[in-house]
Order: sequence, then C-alpha cells, then structure tokens
Amino acid sequence: MNPTQSLPCTATTATLERTIEWVDTDAAGHQHNSAVLRFVEACEAKLFRDLDLPDYFPSAPRVRHELNYRAKLYFGQRVTTTVVVEEIGRTSMTFSFEVWGEEFRGGPRALAAHGSFVTAHVARGGTGATPWPAELRATITAREASGRG
Repeated sequence: MNPTQSLPCTATTATLERTIEWVDTDAAGHQHNSAVLRFVEACEAKLFRDLDLPDYFPSAPRVRHELNYRAKLYFGQRVTTTVVVEEIGRTSMTFSFEVWGEEFRGGPRALAAHGSFVTAHVARGGTGATPWPAELRATITAREASGRG
C-alpha cells in the first residue's frame, strides 16, 4: 500500500463516507484517536454485509492493529474510509485501510490515517484460532477472481 495515494478499487474493497460529528472530536478540536478506529470498523462491517457474510461477526477478533495518523479531521468535515482485504490465510485475514479527510474550509483532500489490521477466526465458543469457514473463504476468493468491486 502506498499511503500517499488512494487505495486501488479491488474486488475485496469497501468504501464508506461519513461526517465528523461532535462526539468524534476531543478537547483539541479535531478527531479523537478512537474515531478513526470506529470508521475503519464500520467500513469493515459494510464490506462483510456487501459480501453477504454476516457470520464473520462476532467470530473475527483483532489480533494486530497498526494505525498511522497523518492529518487532522474536524467537526463537520466529510471523511472517506476504504478497507481492503489484502490476504486471507488459513486462520487469519489481513486488511489495509485509509481514512481521507475531504476538502474542508479551503483545505485540500488529505490522507488523515492509514494502517492495517489482522483478524483471526475463532469459532463460537472457542478460545483459539480455527480455520475460516469454507463459505467465507470461497466468497472472498470468488470475488477476488471475478474482479467485481
């Protein structure tokens, strides 16, 4: 991933637009660090709704998260979040993401944050990683192969 340009539109991508609300800001007047994580998780949820894979939740806890902040986001500013499935392994899945602040008060569109996260499949009632269900793997693989976005 090149964090200086928008992520490419790939078959395993979701994009979500939001507006920075008052609750998303902190005493410094810009986004609270947790707002970016919420935007990424909302985009991840959209991806799996679009894939018609509702059983992904709640069996995919985070096992790794990396987040790099690049620019501030302000109350009322539009934000575009993109999440991409980069790799699906036997028991884990790696994602990349970008959060862009759209033009605001005369300022240009800017990359506000980028990073990656890894989820592991933990079967309901389980305590450790288990292989992804065949349906989930087949849906993601078929979508990647077809090139549908």
